[in-house]
Amino acid sequence: MIRTALLATVALGSMIQPAFAGEGDWLVRARAINVAPQESSGDVLPMFPGGSVSIDDAWVPELDFTYFFNEKWSAELILGTSPHDLEGEGILAPLGKIAEVKTLPPTLTLQYRFAPGEKIQPYVGVGLNYTIFYDTDATTNLTDAVGPTKIDLDDSFGIALQAGVDIPLNDKWSANIDVKYIQMETTATLNSGGAINKVDVDLNPVVFGIGLGYRF
Repeated sequence: MIRTALLATVALGSMIQPAFAGEGDWLVRARAINVAPQESSGDVLPMFPGGSVSIDDAWVPELDFTYFFNEKWSAELILGTSPHDLEGEGILAPLGKIAEVKTLPPTLTLQYRFAPGEKIQPYVGVGLNYTIFYDTDATTNLTDAVGPTKIDLDDSFGIALQAGVDIPLNDKWSANIDVKYIQMETTATLNSGGAINKVDVDLNPVVFGIGLGYRF
């Protein structure tokens, strides 16, 4: 009877998926992400009432680092940059692409994992994002219409919400699917030879990622 109970315990133990990561572990991932702004834009004022802008999607690589406080709680920092085109809308639509910009949006989230011992390990997260806009250039479409133009976008600070799953492949490697919503707002200032126009833009991108992770 004791032998039977011992064999049953061993068999049960072999069926249990070990926790993928624990206290003090690090997980480094490489993801391909799609940054899809859910933008809304005000008018370009004061010169172009009825004129606004839209922003295109971008697929880019991304690197992130996760530190595990224990099996259920972790913190993730994502690092990446994405280029975007700004298109004229409304009365500015005939101009087409009016500017190019790159974003650098480091985002830190605190994550909770529901099932650290399972073969599929879902998690949710909440955190903060700080976005820097750089390498902003006006296109010839815009400068031909209004003259040489310098464009500056204010940096953005907002919340980030996250949901995803890790799928352990072995005790070191895992696959990952991740979705984030990032609150991102900016004001663009267009300086055309001293003529100043401004437009408020809410980007609020949804960021979908898929990739591989390595635990150490």
